[in-house]
Amino acid sequence: MALALPVLAWLAWPVNSPAVHRLRAVVVCVWALLFAADAVVRAYLLDAYRAAPDSTVVLAAAANTTAREAGEYLSMHWRALAVGAGLVAAALWLVARSAKRGARAAVPWPRWGVALVCVLLLPSVLGYASKPWRRLHPVAFWAQWNESVHALRQGWRDQAAQRDAALERARAAAPVLRHTGPSTVVLVVTDSINRDNMGLYGYARDTTPRLQSMHGLLGDDMVVLRNAWSVDANTVESLRNIFGFGQHAADMSFAAASTAASPAAAGAVSATDGLHAIALARAAGYKVWWMSNHDDLAIEQEHARLADVVDMVNRTPGRAGASLDGELLDCLQEALDDPAERKLIVLHLMGAHPHYRLRFPRGENPFDDNADAVDAQLAGQGRPAWVRRFRHEYDAALLYHDFVVSETLQLTRQGARPGEYRAWMYLSDHGQEVGHGSDRAGHSPSTASGYRIPAIVWRNHAAQPVSAAMAQAPFRTDWAGWTLADVLRIDWPGAQPERNVLHPGYRWQPPVLPPGVVSFTD
Repeated sequence: MALALPVLAWLAWPVNSPAVHRLRAVVVCVWALLFAADAVVRAYLLDAYRAAPDSTVVLAAAANTTAREAGEYLSMHWRALAVGAGLVAAALWLVARSAKRGARAAVPWPRWGVALVCVLLLPSVLGYASKPWRRLHPVAFWAQWNESVHALRQGWRDQAAQRDAALERARAAAPVLRHTGPSTVVLVVTDSINRDNMGLYGYARDTTPRLQSMHGLLGDDMVVLRNAWSVDANTVESLRNIFGFGQHAADMSFAAASTAASPAAAGAVSATDGLHAIALARAAGYKVWWMSNHDDLAIEQEHARLADVVDMVNRTPGRAGASLDGELLDCLQEALDDPAERKLIVLHLMGAHPHYRLRFPRGENPFDDNADAVDAQLAGQGRPAWVRRFRHEYDAALLYHDFVVSETLQLTRQGARPGEYRAWMYLSDHGQEVGHGSDRAGHSPSTASGYRIPAIVWRNHAAQPVSAAMAQAPFRTDWAGWTLADVLRIDWPGAQPERNVLHPGYRWQPPVLPPGVVSFTD
């Protein structure tokens, strides 16, 4: 308001010329439009994501979004767009009426009126004199915001040097293998799966019949981590934590700069600083595949290009990408048939990423218009019809997802060579809010549903048994790298087994999540 007030106060200044009066009305209306739109965008981001427009989360999402994907996002959240547009239109109408009635004749102002205007304009003078305040002006702020997005996007496109540095750090860590024979490990990282919607985790709908059947068949060899949590509610940050052992991006960048500066600098870096799980696997002797149903520049540059073989089956970016995850099953089989002695195969699935209706074959939604206990519960909670419809689509996506994930496990178990160690690990990058704690559907940094995920591990030869108590222990994605390293049977100086949920010495430390989760064991 302090920054907007000077031009709005112009309406009180007498204007005699009709042309100047019209010009003033146009300027004031455009001015008000800028501030109203800015306010609506900030309010939406604060309400939906608890984030400022220039936060890392928002900047990363914008840099990782095409114009088409932005349109698709708006089409899904058109209700919020309509409310925002209505608020902007109301503000513009009010200002337009005020501008039409702006002062015209030169009428002497009383002293108290002059004093009042001066008092009102004092915060504006202070605001424009303060650099931090000036930066919040819509014109200055969004121009700088646009530059930040372009700079971030450009940085992602130029990461070859950072990937080389990651490989150098991995070699400097001197990883060794505990298993001398052939090894095949499949890592399935999916998107937007909330474990509360999985029958395997006790959900009322039968959304995971295949995984439940396999759990009954495999018993203790298939460890279902009952209390798994993501520490991020968006994909880019979550994958960075999963593969980067939970290290902050700034620490990774510093380590990369140090390593690139000189090989000696790499030795000076701690053995646990700046490590990437894929680079570590390659340094230990694994041939790595990255197979993805995402078309994502940031993920491809930061993670996929570290692999020996990259296969991106989805070339349609955005939420409207209709490529089904089942397209990756043939790719997985080809990698499993490869004669390499040691293989790490990473599958990056779309999972139940919005739009949910595109994550399963058309016409295969058994929950649509099904008045079951789940629908009755949602109705009892007062969830609107559109949220319940999204829940039906989401659960149908999980049912198809169950087919794909169970097939990846079945393929991993088949065809092992004599003495070959095989393992499979599955987890989601983050959860999803679909009417669990609020009247909304989608990514949710502000509710616990945005962080509740599934995590499962299977090994044909476990180094040590996993007790029921260990399966109940809380698990966090920023420590997933330590568990993956154990599944790969990789050791190196500086490893931290106390962060490996499968290790007897595991020591849980709760993360600080925006929703303020009180208990991580429910």
